[in-house]
Amino acid sequence: MKPEVISTPEAMRARSAAWRKNGERIGFVPTMGYLHEGHLSLIREARRHSTRCVVSIYVNPTQFAPGEDLDKYPRDFERDLQLCAEEGVQAVFFPDDTMMYPEGYQTYVYNASLSGLLCGQSRPTHFKGVTTIVAKLFNIVQPDVAVFGQKDAQQALIIRNMVRDLHFPIEIIVAPIVRESDGLAMSSRNRYLTAEQRRQALALYQSIRQTETEWQNGRRDIAGLTRNIRTHIEAHPACRVDYIAFVDARTLQPATESSREILLALAVYVGSTRLIDNTLLTR
Repeated sequence: MKPEVISTPEAMRARSAAWRKNGERIGFVPTMGYLHEGHLSLIREARRHSTRCVVSIYVNPTQFAPGEDLDKYPRDFERDLQLCAEEGVQAVFFPDDTMMYPEGYQTYVYNASLSGLLCGQSRPTHFKGVTTIVAKLFNIVQPDVAVFGQKDAQQALIIRNMVRDLHFPIEIIVAPIVRESDGLAMSSRNRYLTAEQRRQALALYQSIRQTETEWQNGRRDIAGLTRNIRTHIEAHPACRVDYIAFVDARTLQPATESSREILLALAVYVGSTRLIDNTLLTR
């Protein structure tokens, strides 16, 4: 049975209110569509923590800078709807731009500390768009629990902080990265890669796995580990490093001796496609 497709904030809020009145617990997965196994794993996690599951499908223009891939971002709503049906989703919130950003729109949500770090350095307006749209979606869907992916680790941390700072009564769950059989982190943007670029994109995962092994063996020379990662990635002609960062997983500041959990985060252009990946290292 296909989920109910809801296109207006008022109708979505009314549906959530009716569920809540009946004692239902609402799980929510915000997406930009073109769903893959990574998204489906988030939906399954949301269903484990709820009795009603909502997925939003909306390509949010405010998180794209001029010249980025807003116009060519992959879209296939009917396929997405079928996948949601197969996963037992009860409702798909599918608004258009006029619903989310009506004429005269002028209010934004911004994290003043974390948004300018890591991905925010090369995409300075990105997280302002992310926090704005997620705050709006939370207000519309009114979930009890929302699920995000670890692949977008900076985004997940920013959302956690937003929920805390703005007192949203929502539990945030961060689900593990889902990878292709050869280790490439799943992403809707992987479809942009040619066959050769797809092969070279494995340099990200290979670098992560090698670093994890060295870390487990006791190596803590972050400067040396960074050089090794860069050398391995740049040995692949299609790859260009945006950043390699070892940061405190709670603050995204450079890792220090006191950092108990360290996020190794990579952003690499493979051809013109920007891919991200990460792993958590513990002392």
